[in-house]
Amino acid sequence: MSNRGSEWHRWEPHIHAPGTLFNNQFNGPNAWEDYLTSLEKATPVIRAIAVTDYYSTDTYQRVVQEMQENGRLPQVGLVFPNVELRLDVATVKERWTNIHLLVNPADPNHLAEVERFLSRLRFEAFGDNFACTREDLAKLGRKSKSELSDEGAAFRHGASQFKVNFARLREEFGKSDWAKENILIAVAGAETDGTSGIRDANDATLRQEIEKFAHIIFASSPAQRDFWLGRKMGAGEDVLRERYGGCKPCLHGSDAHEQAAVAKPDGDRYSWIKGALEFDALRQAHIDPAGRAYVGTRPPFRATPARVIAEVELIHADWAKTPKLALNPGLVAIIGARGSGKTALADAIAAGCDATNGRLSAASFIVRAREHLDGVHVRLSWETGDPSTRPLLDDNFDPSIYPRARYLSQKFVEELCSADGLKDELLSEIERVIFEAHSTLERDGATDFGDLLELRTKVLRDNRRRDEEAIATISDQIGVEHEKRSQITGLKSQVNQKEALIAGYVRNRDALVTTGSAERIAQLSALAEAADHVRAQIRLWSQEIQALLSLQNDVWDFRSNRAPMALRTAKQTFAGAHLDDQTWELFLQIHAGNVDGALSERIVKAKLETAAWRGKDLPVKESDDEPYVAADAELKKLSLSELEAEIGRIQRLINIDTDTANRLRTITTKIGDENAALKRLMDTLADCEGAAARVAQLQMDREQAYLRIFESIVAEEQVLHALYRPLMDRLAQASGTLRKLSFSVSRRADVHRWATEGEGLFDKRRTVPFKGIGALEVWADEMLKPAWESGDPTAVAKAMADFRRAHQAELLDLSEIPRSQQSDYRAWLRRFAKWLYGTSHIEISYSIDYEGVDIRKLSPGTRGIVLLLLYLALDDSDDRPLIIDQPEENLDPQSIFEELVDLFVAAKNMRQVIMVTHNANLVVNTDADQVIVAFSGTHAPSKLPPIRYLSGGLESAEMRKHVCNILEGGERAFKERARRLRVSLDR
Repeated sequence: MSNRGSEWHRWEPHIHAPGTLFNNQFNGPNAWEDYLTSLEKATPVIRAIAVTDYYSTDTYQRVVQEMQENGRLPQVGLVFPNVELRLDVATVKERWTNIHLLVNPADPNHLAEVERFLSRLRFEAFGDNFACTREDLAKLGRKSKSELSDEGAAFRHGASQFKVNFARLREEFGKSDWAKENILIAVAGAETDGTSGIRDANDATLRQEIEKFAHIIFASSPAQRDFWLGRKMGAGEDVLRERYGGCKPCLHGSDAHEQAAVAKPDGDRYSWIKGALEFDALRQAHIDPAGRAYVGTRPPFRATPARVIAEVELIHADWAKTPKLALNPGLVAIIGARGSGKTALADAIAAGCDATNGRLSAASFIVRAREHLDGVHVRLSWETGDPSTRPLLDDNFDPSIYPRARYLSQKFVEELCSADGLKDELLSEIERVIFEAHSTLERDGATDFGDLLELRTKVLRDNRRRDEEAIATISDQIGVEHEKRSQITGLKSQVNQKEALIAGYVRNRDALVTTGSAERIAQLSALAEAADHVRAQIRLWSQEIQALLSLQNDVWDFRSNRAPMALRTAKQTFAGAHLDDQTWELFLQIHAGNVDGALSERIVKAKLETAAWRGKDLPVKESDDEPYVAADAELKKLSLSELEAEIGRIQRLINIDTDTANRLRTITTKIGDENAALKRLMDTLADCEGAAARVAQLQMDREQAYLRIFESIVAEEQVLHALYRPLMDRLAQASGTLRKLSFSVSRRADVHRWATEGEGLFDKRRTVPFKGIGALEVWADEMLKPAWESGDPTAVAKAMADFRRAHQAELLDLSEIPRSQQSDYRAWLRRFAKWLYGTSHIEISYSIDYEGVDIRKLSPGTRGIVLLLLYLALDDSDDRPLIIDQPEENLDPQSIFEELVDLFVAAKNMRQVIMVTHNANLVVNTDADQVIVAFSGTHAPSKLPPIRYLSGGLESAEMRKHVCNILEGGERAFKERARRLRVSLDR
């Protein structure tokens, strides 16, 4: 199994052992056996132990001896000395401040070296100067207590009297290269024997200097840890860097002085260090205290185990000299020279996760090496088991398979970030993240962002569409009504002409009857007039019968065709309502009452009325002296048959000849026809005279529809804000680079398009204020655009009303159709109204902005930052492994450090991140949990070069050397650049 890099292990950084110099309560003959057994059985398992003693390494040496000679503590991978000293600084608890020297055991000479370093510490007493050595401490003990004859007792008493001067300790530490390379300073944070107990105002600076000198703080409370990580208000990282030299890791040990306390710190506050079981892991924790040191019952939560690739294995790949690699659950950085096999590993892992479909470019390893990969498989083992095997070449890829990782290949990144690439693809990815940020319940069954947006805005957009159609219809109606108003004068003239014509026909008819008594002539005239009236009634009832029959047919068609069709359409449109058939039947449109009965009754009545007015054939009288009509009858209430019979009788009585009778019949018919035509003219005139009132109402209706359109637009803006709310809330609480992202919703009015469309209606040669192409756009920009883009619906309606009042007359004067061409001009008016009230040029625009710039307008490099922001910081609903091939592409080193490092640091705590990179910032400053170095051998003809991988964590000196060589050009090159740039490398 290869090295998985930096993993969390439980460390015991402060634990005493039997025989400890002070307060030794490990009693009994089996003290060491009991002590070692407790350490071996500790839960969680202890992997590293700092054996602590005062001024001495004796107990440390005993533990090492037990391990080497008796095989004790087999689970412990690292044991090192913790030499506890007492400073000459008192605490409020009348104790002395303790300081600890944690010593790297890797140096074979570390015991001699630490004793040599301690010997440089001095204590003046009894007119003498004592070194911190066993010999001098025993001498000090006997000076202080002359009756002590036992060497051990004298040593113990001398140690209790020896107080280390902080200034001398700091000075000697600074002068010793060995100490600086191999000792880490820890100071207790408690008030009993730590710096929290230094309360005297006069000692505030001294306390600060002690804490600044320390690499590690022995403290366990969350409040102390937050302070030393720069998370407290007013004490951020910059403040700690200035006052204390930077953030500090907090560790906590059991500080056991008795068997019962061994490996049992208060509150189960165990110490966890992320790194290999070597002393440099502790030094790495000092460099990155937030990411590598933790105090708690268990290590920090990382990626979900089921979403962690534990191991990758290349099968039947003879070119892979390291076919099996263990992977860290955090940030895995794959580095190496160009062509060394970095992308080969990333492609293989992605293929094993079914994540390469559509993501590989011609430059990818799988595409370039295709002819050599036949039969090669990749097997992935996940943290929870569940191994999966896939061919590297999967030509039968099933797109329905959900990828178990997200792969940001070079092709994918280039397409999303290229200035010439897919302009909206990045926005689509952001919309996907926003959609997934909504809970399943909030998604209302939608499958993606567009679907959810459509679902939330459908009613609003339908309302807007209907109101736009209503405006077009109303504008047409207004045009029709204007046309009617223009017809009034002509209609009045036609009415007058028709009345004159009818009067002439009446005179002609009267002139035909010149013989007979005046009484009979008058009687004939009255009968003819009554007959005209009755014929008009018959025409009215006949027309009503036809209309009723047509309406009856329409009812049948509605019931048989249109209503069922409307129901079928509703079922399709609103299938998401999931109504059963019985419920849907309730939506079948039906007439409110018994229309069949009402129509049948009315038709019967109309037919009866028609028949009544027509009358029945009358029997012929024996003599013309017998009238068909009573003398006092109301002629206009008689049937047509009665009137015509009476007319015939009178005509015969006054001896009208056949020719005259025919002429009289013809004129009478014409009088009836013209009276009917006059009636139609009168009705049309009345309709046209009512047009002015209807136009006023229609204009109000149009303005209300226009206002409703903008109410729908504003409501849609609010819907968009609600959809982006999870993102906005996240950004509001974020810090650093994330705060540069923002979301904007705006109305965009394409005034140029609107004005250009309008100019097409006008004769721009006319001398009016709007003369000239582009002039209309200027006026619209001034009066309409502000309301269109930022006004509320009322403001928009008012702006349009003001625009019309101020300029409509002038615009109408620009008509390309002369008013004299009335029909064409009226058609132009309709087009003019549709244009004026049109809203197709107004749309809702929404965007994600980075530093105030729409992401679609960003440079490729900045788009790359946004892309990584998306996947590293915002896409927290996706906990699959994230595989990235060279995320630094198109980015400068400063942008990488300032914008991306923190994102990778945060992301690796939530999901497994595997990246191929050439950038040192992304490996070193992100404190990669695992570094995999790729090496390739000689490239034989027609074969792939042999590829091997070396793996480890940054706490490993060997891995740090590889990182420096590959990413920095080596230590010499790195230092030479620093020298030329005049950058100090002092720690």
